[in-house]
Amino acid sequence: MSSLPGLKVALVTGAGSGIGRAVALQLLKDGFAVVLAGRRLEPLTALVAQAEAAGQRALAVVTDVRDAASVDSLFATIERTFGRLDVAFNNAGIGAPAVPMDELSVEQWKNVIDTNVTGLFLCVRGAFGLMRRQVPQGGRIINNGSISAHTPRLFSAPYTASKHAVLGLTKSTSLDGRAYNIACGQIDIGNALTDMTDRMTQGVLQPDGELKVEPTMDVQHVADAVSYMASLPLSANVLNMTVMANSMPFVGRG
Repeated sequence: MSSLPGLKVALVTGAGSGIGRAVALQLLKDGFAVVLAGRRLEPLTALVAQAEAAGQRALAVVTDVRDAASVDSLFATIERTFGRLDVAFNNAGIGAPAVPMDELSVEQWKNVIDTNVTGLFLCVRGAFGLMRRQVPQGGRIINNGSISAHTPRLFSAPYTASKHAVLGLTKSTSLDGRAYNIACGQIDIGNALTDMTDRMTQGVLQPDGELKVEPTMDVQHVADAVSYMASLPLSANVLNMTVMANSMPFVGRG
């Protein structure tokens, strides 16, 4: 179908909780119709109901980013429903147990890489293709990186490797997208308080072996940052942004 005049459409993966949910809610407030992708239907439908109660438009699509057919189906649904995609926030990701490298199984390694690297590539590929062929051509892709895209934590080899790969994919996509008016940037987040990072309030293992409580920040600051990136005209781009709890151990980590 052809795109609806004046409608802005955004996609958020991993939208059912945490950073994805906060960003989806902010983009809805910003006037986007938001496609909510995730593996669990219940939190997505709850978010759709919340959006509709506020007079906003949201669509839940159960998606496993590790599965190429599932991701292809997601983008086919977006194109069939809305005719275009203006912003894609690729947020879905996982970690591995914080154990010495020799105690990690190959399956644990592959699970992180399949989700954080291959899964993100599949979503970038789907967004790139739709943005390239839609009229008017172009759009914005925002990848969720991490502080670990630059500096690792102790016992984080799979996650750190995956986020370094995300940074490379972001830069390549930014370059490849120029000819098609596709902008690509990355947001690297440090200690946003969500269910996933709640453990930081109990203590995090430091490079010297000590367990320390780390500062956190409200996840809304991440949503605000993504909102800013999404608001830019396609003639401008934030290639890389770091949003972090100010006193967390990143600058000078280790």
